[in-house]
Amino acid sequence: MFGTMLLFGLLTGIFLAIGYLLGGTAGMGLALILAFILNFISYWYSDKIVLRIYRAKPSQDKKLNDMVEKLSREAKIPKPAVFIVPSKAPNAFATGRNPKHAALAVTEGLGGLTDEEKEGVLSHEIGHITNRDILVSTVAATLAGAISYIAQIGYFSLYGRNERGAGNIIGLILIVVFAPLAALMIRMAISRSREYRADRYGAVLTKNPKGLASALRKISAIAQQHPMEGGSNATSHLWIVNPFRGNAFTNMFSTHPPMEQRIRRLMAMEGQD
Repeated sequence: MFGTMLLFGLLTGIFLAIGYLLGGTAGMGLALILAFILNFISYWYSDKIVLRIYRAKPSQDKKLNDMVEKLSREAKIPKPAVFIVPSKAPNAFATGRNPKHAALAVTEGLGGLTDEEKEGVLSHEIGHITNRDILVSTVAATLAGAISYIAQIGYFSLYGRNERGAGNIIGLILIVVFAPLAALMIRMAISRSREYRADRYGAVLTKNPKGLASALRKISAIAQQHPMEGGSNATSHLWIVNPFRGNAFTNMFSTHPPMEQRIRRLMAMEGQD
């Protein structure tokens, strides 16, 4: 809960700064109201927002649901609702407020993995649910997306109002450049260590680190060849592997640890190099 409140505070502070730069004291007051509304919506409905972004539908796959139920029972948490995302590239994410209100979404492409690999992916996501990572990650996705949207408004204001003074122009430049970067770095800070922890949890839960390592290797290779077209980059940290196309700059601020490092740690649990 502390991490969630800290995240609310940091992102709300950025939101207020944007409001002040765009509209002075009045703009900051309006931003405070909007931030309150946004925080409320993010806490209670961010999971539904993320699932809707990816057009996720409840899964009718009995084998998949049975697999999730078995792993959830072993993890001693309620079975999360299982959703299917219409994408051929294998991937998965977990979302929700807490283990009692959690959802686990997998892409259609995950069906192409072996049962051992699928169990590894599902156990990783159950690790996020058990470790209560999902609220912070889902709220971060919602708020960071909102900040990026506000930054775009600043971008159009920068080019659409040439009569502004130099101070306001500088302020708008700061919004355009640093607001999305700040949101990205907050997402990065909350997710890297958590990915390692979820990897380890999943490997211990299935007693098969090699299965998860193999899944990560396959998912990463496919994501590089066929990056996801839809969705939002603000949600990249939710997925077990970043599904979006990166470049030299975005890779510097990757929301995931290096894949080779994740695989190396898992294989070390198998007693292998």
